[in-house]
Amino acid sequence: MTQLGKAVRHAWRLDPDFCTVNHGSFGATPDCVLAEQDTWRRRMEAQPTRFMSTLPAALRATAARLAAFLGANSEDIAFVDNATGGCNAVLRSLSLRPDDEVLVLDHGYGAVRNTVRFVTGLMGARMTEAAIPFPNATPEDLAAAVAAGLTSRTRVAVIDHITSASALVLPVDRIAAICHDAGVPILIDGAHGPGQLDLDLNAIGADWYTGNCHKWLCAPKGSAFLWTSPARQAETHPTVISHGFGQGYLKEFDWTGTRDPSAVLSIPAAIDFHEQLGGATLRQRNIDLAAEAASLVARRLNTEAILGDPGRAMRLVRLPVAPGTQALPFRARLLQAGTDAPVHAIGGALWLRLSAFAYNEIEDYTRLADIVAGVLRESS
Repeated sequence: MTQLGKAVRHAWRLDPDFCTVNHGSFGATPDCVLAEQDTWRRRMEAQPTRFMSTLPAALRATAARLAAFLGANSEDIAFVDNATGGCNAVLRSLSLRPDDEVLVLDHGYGAVRNTVRFVTGLMGARMTEAAIPFPNATPEDLAAAVAAGLTSRTRVAVIDHITSASALVLPVDRIAAICHDAGVPILIDGAHGPGQLDLDLNAIGADWYTGNCHKWLCAPKGSAFLWTSPARQAETHPTVISHGFGQGYLKEFDWTGTRDPSAVLSIPAAIDFHEQLGGATLRQRNIDLAAEAASLVARRLNTEAILGDPGRAMRLVRLPVAPGTQALPFRARLLQAGTDAPVHAIGGALWLRLSAFAYNEIEDYTRLADIVAGVLRESS
């Protein structure tokens, strides 16, 4: 497929009456990948015992295909339901002592911050924060902010590759080197990485990297991975301990009990679809469209957009609202008005986050601007 936008929108089951500009939150799975998932489910239900006996080999074949896409080795990739689950597996495998520290970003994903809060609370340790410069931070600024948050008590750093609310791309390879120089292992929450960024996991130098396949790669919900460096695999366990316990990293993660693996097994079909849409060309097109869209919406609303970092397909536009306006009620009004762009409170302002994907074109953001302007008028 070379034509995008409306020309390919039929490949998804998207509501044509709704302004869908939030691919980053939950993704959207096309019909061809859903059909592959149905095929796997039919195989499973045709003879469940036979299917489960062949599942480990099928998971390893899927891991090999995903590893080639991610720049990784297949034996380092285990599957989880989502990136938050991957972070839970790592964090709940830690042995922390009282007063040990786990460093997170103040822009870090709320669910993962809650996991850190839970784990440190159980063990008498504490969560510390790296204060991220916003909105106009350079890669050097971002790396320096993480370095400033490390102390002699830091036992692990949890770093977002792309922050969810603020859509900042962090220089994770540089940050991994800084952490390792300080003797601190690093877990990268790459929820938004696969399919949005060009990835080479082996080159990043992290200890763990977890990412979603249901977002920018368009696999079914429930398909994500945890990449673990060989040196960390013996100490890393799934959150559900089952028959594979003590038999090694892959044995433990590949079988955590009876579940529907069809979403994970459909990842190769999602990679095929991604490549048909253009692969690296698609990723760059999404990045360019997001920047153009943010500029358009900002002009229409007479406000500002964050355009300095060119490397992402999610962008922020500041909402011209009165101080004290709450993010969640405003977002609810946008949903009611027919669009799904999330709203976040950051740095004393409300920011609208828009995404750009294969099925979007610039007219979608003209419509978005009209919807937002209408909600602003109603709120004034």
